[in-house]
Amino acid sequence: MPSTSRFFRVFWFLRLPQLFSTCVAFSLVADMGFLRGAIGNWSMAIWCLCFAMTLVVVIVEYKDFQSFFPFYWYNFPVTYACYAALVCLSISIIYSITYVQFLPYGLFGDRAIAATAFSCVASVFYAMDVAFMWNCYKLDNISCYMHTVPGLLKVLETFMAGVIFAFLSNTSLYMHQPALEWCVAVYSICFILSSVALLLSLWEFDNRLLFPFPIFQLVINLLSILLYVSALLLWPLYQCYEEFVRQHQRSSDGDCGDELTYHMCTWDQRLAVAILTAINLLVYVADLVYWARQVSVGTEGPVLIFCSQEVSSPLSDIL
Repeated sequence: MPSTSRFFRVFWFLRLPQLFSTCVAFSLVADMGFLRGAIGNWSMAIWCLCFAMTLVVVIVEYKDFQSFFPFYWYNFPVTYACYAALVCLSISIIYSITYVQFLPYGLFGDRAIAATAFSCVASVFYAMDVAFMWNCYKLDNISCYMHTVPGLLKVLETFMAGVIFAFLSNTSLYMHQPALEWCVAVYSICFILSSVALLLSLWEFDNRLLFPFPIFQLVINLLSILLYVSALLLWPLYQCYEEFVRQHQRSSDGDCGDELTYHMCTWDQRLAVAILTAINLLVYVADLVYWARQVSVGTEGPVLIFCSQEVSSPLSDIL
């Protein structure tokens, strides 16, 4: 565990800017009133959650409450920082593309732009947090799953699925269409499998399986790829082609237009899900390739590697 001096270095250089950036972004959009719309409310909820979780991490580390958690605390802030960096970056992109660019010049437009900028700043500091903890924490025989390629890929897989679920909150995209409901089931099944693999590694239960953990990873990744391929074929087919859907062009969706809206139009939601499905499929393929290589060379994978040596970097000396 980091010393008190190390904690205050992390706090002042990383955690304090994280708290400040997310709080300012939340406050700027909250002050817009009814003009913030559904997208603004969603963005506010994310920034508020990031602020609250960062505050919890700060309190736990400051009060030395790490021993109260049933897993190694070191894995949690790294994992959370990975998700927070991705979430804040995604919010910045979605909020600016679907809402900010349509706001007229003025006070509310300036506030929305400033909130987007602070969200980008927060994502940068969360990414720096990951790099700092990766290189500067002193570990004593603690597994480093989140410091490996498959660990980061699992974070990306579950994150992409979470963004897909956010778009699927509009049930009209798939309800009463068996093929599209199958796609939703695919996203859910793969998310559960990736989450189980991630939790097994974080809680260090991977060695308690009846078969080697790399084999388990290989099987679930292969299954996920097959499922995602079916979703990648069915979702665009039943969403974008005239034979299966009325709105086969973006112009036919009355909600889509070059003007301010308070929600993301249906066509854009369909397209976003299709793009995210393709991206997540590539992530699963990369994960499968990694574990296939681990199994082929007869190694046990990075989950069993332990960081028993002190890790330092020039950054820690500077701070």
